[in-house]
Amino acid sequence: MTSKILIVDDEPSGIATLEAMLEGEGYELEIAQNGETALEKAKQFLPDLILLDVMMPGMDGFEVCRRIRETPLLAEVPIVILTALDDYNSRLTGLKAGADDFFSKPLDRHELRARVRTITRLNRYRTLLEQRGQLREMAGRMLEAQERERQRISRELHDDLGQALTAHILSLQNLQNDLPLDDEALRSRLSGLLANTAETLDKMRLIAQDLRPPMLDTLDLRAALKNYCVEFSARMHIPLDFESEQEIPTASDVHAITLYRFLQEALTNVARHARASKVWVELAVDGNDLSLTVQDNGAGFDKTAKADGIGIIGLQERMTLVGGDLLINSAAERGTVISARVPLVRNSNQSEEK
Repeated sequence: MTSKILIVDDEPSGIATLEAMLEGEGYELEIAQNGETALEKAKQFLPDLILLDVMMPGMDGFEVCRRIRETPLLAEVPIVILTALDDYNSRLTGLKAGADDFFSKPLDRHELRARVRTITRLNRYRTLLEQRGQLREMAGRMLEAQERERQRISRELHDDLGQALTAHILSLQNLQNDLPLDDEALRSRLSGLLANTAETLDKMRLIAQDLRPPMLDTLDLRAALKNYCVEFSARMHIPLDFESEQEIPTASDVHAITLYRFLQEALTNVARHARASKVWVELAVDGNDLSLTVQDNGAGFDKTAKADGIGIIGLQERMTLVGGDLLINSAAERGTVISARVPLVRNSNQSEEK
């Protein structure tokens, strides 16, 4: 497999120098001339190595490196920083940002080629990417199996137990009608039993719906999410605005249920912790991803201090399993914005892994 290298440099002369030095080595090269472009191309190109210049206008190489390390899909790609800065503090800054190695300018052709060859031969990133792809496939199959089991239990609760409780209620009502009119004490006890049984039936139906939302089997994802938002707003008495593009591509069952579970967890956190007076939910297509964002105007939180308490770790793990991302922005008394992104289509590398 041809190794892929992303060159990030704002100077055309620097790019030309690197291309000349790597010519004839059989690498597939991609060029980015600023930090923002580098981040976008890295996600699309999935390089085996990034050669990253430091001194760039706007976002410098250190910030690009940090942003790459914060992106789950790119977190393990080897990054070599190219810099004329040769002082201790600059190298320490690069290491803290997540760089694997440094080349000092002016570059030595033989050293550059030898070290690039060593890094690409190890192929650390490609191996990890393939392993993660395999794990995602396994996780996807596991989640599908879990959802099938949830669907079965939900159906049995709704159909079998629900019908049994309904029949029980009818029997109690018939018994109540057959009682003498003057037996008020017994009628009162039966009324209490009827109320308790009806409450149990309602709770059972809620459990069945949470196990496997029937809306996902009868309507599309957009309608299912909107319906849940309407029910949440009515139940919790919190105003909620739901926005969505009219045309939402069909997501896989695993990704659809993942976004639905994310919405359930996020709105549950709003109800329990946020003390919010308004919530906004948005479903949108962002490139090859489908994103679902929940925003509130509540108390906010320290995501590192309270991650366990509000289920953030569980959400992150679920998103990772399906190849998605979880983005959180929150501060005390400034509300919370939390977004889940799942892929709509597989990229070419993921397709090759299958």
